Amino acid sequence: MRLIFMGTPQASVPTLRRLLEDGHDVVAVWTQPDRPSGRGYAVKESPVKEFALNRNLQVEQPEKIKIEQARDLFASYEADAAIVVAYGRILPPSFLRAPRLGCINVHFSLLPKYRGAAPVNWAIVEGERETGVTTMLMDEGLDTGAILLQSAIEIGERETATALMNRLAEKGAELLSETLGRFDEIEPRAQNDSEATFAPILKREDGLIDWSQDAFRIERQVRGFDPFPGAHTIYKSRRFIIRQAVPVGAQARRGAAGEIVEVTKNEIIVGCGGESELQLQAVQPEGKPLMAARDFINGARVSMGERFG
Repeated sequence: MRLIFMGTPQASVPTLRRLLEDGHDVVAVWTQPDRPSGRGYAVKESPVKEFALNRNLQVEQPEKIKIEQARDLFASYEADAAIVVAYGRILPPSFLRAPRLGCINVHFSLLPKYRGAAPVNWAIVEGERETGVTTMLMDEGLDTGAILLQSAIEIGERETATALMNRLAEKGAELLSETLGRFDEIEPRAQNDSEATFAPILKREDGLIDWSQDAFRIERQVRGFDPFPGAHTIYKSRRFIIRQAVPVGAQARRGAAGEIVEVTKNEIIVGCGGESELQLQAVQPEGKPLMAARDFINGARVSMGERFG
């Protein structure tokens, strides 16, 4: 097929790679403009752009897409379809209509569950046992288009959003390959809107820990908000990110929610809601690198009875 590819983060790259391996003619790659990144605010290319340039593909990075110039450029490629994998912008109707077969999205959830920008993160936070990938024909709604194919995978008991996204990215590439190979025989099916859930874009404040919640949900936030925004609290008036933790069911409450109830050579245990406790294993104090809890204990004066939050 003659295809336009639209994507930006690393999770989009496996699908682009698979399209080339399958012999499709990728006539253009659309990705977000280069942005300042990191502490030095150096301008950085997206992973999709880096991959595309290495393969000598045509790259387009319009600052705006809801303008006539972008619309005409998109239509000029006369593509059979556009493949969209985490591009980062909502496509206007003129884009959806331009390719002969429309625009096909690879979405990292089992739609209609977790429509929106952060389906992988919220699936973990909400305690789902499985998630998956959906290919769908895009319409003007937010992830509301007709489903083509779906593939489910189990979420690991201690799996982070980063690790799960890596697995889903590969699964998505496989599913898109199958979708295009069988496109003429697949019967699109409408989503059941009554079963829809929403996965909004992540904000920094989403990661703030409420210690009155039970340790099991807080631990899911630690995994689900990895790497951004990070499950964080306040310790000695500074932001304190918890990067790895294990929930513990307590026999009886040993302290208030957010209180450090035990400190050993290797671990910090914090009281949570629901008669539960959280064992901190890896942390990142503000302005410092990720470290094991034992290294933090060795370098800081951590005492029982201190409070997080």
